[in-house]
Amino acid sequence: MIDIKLLQKEFDTTATALKRKGVSQDILDSLQQISLTAKAKRQEMEDVTAEQNKLSKEFGRYKKEGLDIAPLQAQINELKSQKQIFEDEVRAIEDELTKLALGIPNLPDENVPNGANEDENVVLEVIGEKPSFDFEPKEHWDLDNGWLDFERGVKLAKSRFSAIRGEGARLERALINYMLDFNRQRGFEEWYVPFMANTNTLQGTGQLPKFEDDLFKIEGEDLYLIPTAEVSLTNLYNDEIVPAEELPLMLTSYTPCFRKEAGSAGRDTRGLIRQHQFDKVEMVAITKADESDEVFEKMVSCASDLLSSLGLAHQKVMLCTGDLGFSAAKTIDLEVWLPGQGKFREISSISNTREFQARRAKIRYKDGKKNVLAHTLNGSSLAVGRTLLAIMENYQREDGTVAIPEVLKKYM
Repeated sequence: MIDIKLLQKEFDTTATALKRKGVSQDILDSLQQISLTAKAKRQEMEDVTAEQNKLSKEFGRYKKEGLDIAPLQAQINELKSQKQIFEDEVRAIEDELTKLALGIPNLPDENVPNGANEDENVVLEVIGEKPSFDFEPKEHWDLDNGWLDFERGVKLAKSRFSAIRGEGARLERALINYMLDFNRQRGFEEWYVPFMANTNTLQGTGQLPKFEDDLFKIEGEDLYLIPTAEVSLTNLYNDEIVPAEELPLMLTSYTPCFRKEAGSAGRDTRGLIRQHQFDKVEMVAITKADESDEVFEKMVSCASDLLSSLGLAHQKVMLCTGDLGFSAAKTIDLEVWLPGQGKFREISSISNTREFQARRAKIRYKDGKKNVLAHTLNGSSLAVGRTLLAIMENYQREDGTVAIPEVLKKYM
C-alpha cells in the first residue's frame, strides 16, 4: 500500500509518480480530498484530547483545594463527548481512505522508463545463441511426440487446462526439482507452502481487493487458490518483526498456480503459454531497504543463469510504467526464445516492491530501537510449463522427438 503520510506531505510529487502508473486524476483528487479530511479530523480530535487532559489536571487541583468542581466536570464531560464523536468520524474516514488506498498501485522507481504498454519496454541484454535448424521448427503443440493432451485436459476441467503424459510429465517433474536445487545452491531456503490462501494473505501482497476477478474462490470458505507462491512465501512473515540479523530472507518454493486469466480473452488460446493451472518455482526475498537493489540483481542473475544452464537463449527486458505490475516499483522480465513462434516470450518476471507489500502485510525489522518496514521482492524461477515448451521448441528434432538438456538428464 502507498504511504498515506507521504501522500499527505508530498501530494504533487506522489500524484505525478502515480500518473506514470496510469492512475486517473479523478482518483487522485478523491485520494487527496479524503486524506486531507482525515488529517484535519485527526487534528481536531487531538486538540480536544489535549484540552481534556489539561482540564483533567486542573480537576485534581480543584479537588485538593476544595474548589467547586461542578463547572469543570461539565466541561470535561462535554470534551469527552466531543472526543468520542471525533474518534468515530476519524475511524470512518480513515477506513474509507484505507479502502481507496488498497486499490492504488505502487509508485514506480524514477529509473523506470515511461511507456503506455509492453511495446515500449526496453531490452537491456540478449543472452545466449538462438538454435539453428535444417528444417522448419514447429510450435510446441504441433510436435508429434504425444506429450501434450489438450483434449483430455478440457474433458477433465474446461478450456485452458491440459494433461501432460509420459516423458513430458517426467520432464515437468525434472524441471521442478532442478529449479529448486539450483535456487538452493544460490542461497534460497526451500519451503513447501499451502496452495490456498485467505483474504488477509492475498491482501498483503496486493492480489485483493483489486484482482479478485482473477482468483479462483473456494465456495463457503475464506480461501482462494493461490495465483503464485509469492503470496504464500511473502506472507510467512505477515505481521511479524524479523530480527535484522536474519535479513535478507531468501525463499523458494514450488507450487501449482491458479488464475482465471479474466483479462486475457482471445490471447494465447493454443498451447501452454496461458493456462488456468500451471507449475512455477518462485523466489521471494525480504530485505532491509538498503539491500533490496543488490538482492534484486542477484534474483535476476539467478533466473537468467538458470535459463543459460538449460541452453535457452533469452533477453532481459526492463518494463515501462504502462506494463509494470500493480505492486511493483521496478520489474525486469526474462523472455525466452521460442523458435516455433519465432519470437521471445516472457518466462520470468522479477520485481522489487520496495515497502509496498510490507506496509500491507505489516512485515518489519528492528533498526536500532525503531521498527522499520522491510522491502519485499519476488520472481519466477521459472514458470515450469513455459520452460517445458521452450525446451520442446528449442530442442526439437525433425521427427518430433525432443532432446533433453544435459543438466536435466540425471533428473530423468
